[in-house]
Amino acid sequence: MDGARATTEGLGLASDAQLVIAIARYREAALAEIYRRHGGAAFGLARRIVGERTLAEEVVQEVFLRLWNQPDRFDSERGSLRSYLLAQTHGRSVDLIRSEAARRAREEREAFLATDGGYDLEREVWDLTQAEHVREALTQLSDGERSAIELAYFGGHTYREVAVLLGEPEGTVKSRIRSGLTRLRGALVETGIGAWREH
Repeated sequence: MDGARATTEGLGLASDAQLVIAIARYREAALAEIYRRHGGAAFGLARRIVGERTLAEEVVQEVFLRLWNQPDRFDSERGSLRSYLLAQTHGRSVDLIRSEAARRAREEREAFLATDGGYDLEREVWDLTQAEHVREALTQLSDGERSAIELAYFGGHTYREVAVLLGEPEGTVKSRIRSGLTRLRGALVETGIGAWREH
């Protein structure tokens, strides 16, 4: 019995390879049977890696949807279908963890830059961290101002973390960052980068 001729009732007797052939011929019941056989193992692996049930379910859904859309990517001569699905699950889980970490870091950075009433200068400083003009302008600041700004904007630390790292009160750190940014703005304007927006 091959996957093309397997009846819905008989899919439970088909091999994994035959079910994949049936999937290639758009047999939804074949995908359901494969999920019945291997979905639990895939979900268990995803749950162990990503830690959250909803994210694990998302991973498993993507893995089985990929099998539905690209069944030809499975090669029975290279290993079992379960091994293939678990490898796909592992890879997608790791990718998801990385993307979630990057998303959280981006949101934290944006929230940090939006503090103090959305002080727009801070966002511009972040955008220019790789600019040589900024590096040159930083040399014109005091050691305290430069250290605080470098830790906050180039190191990605919060005000509180900067205060701990420098051994200074948080209020002092905020004041140094504020005065340093004001001086940095003036220095950047002098270098010809252009006027910074005021709000």
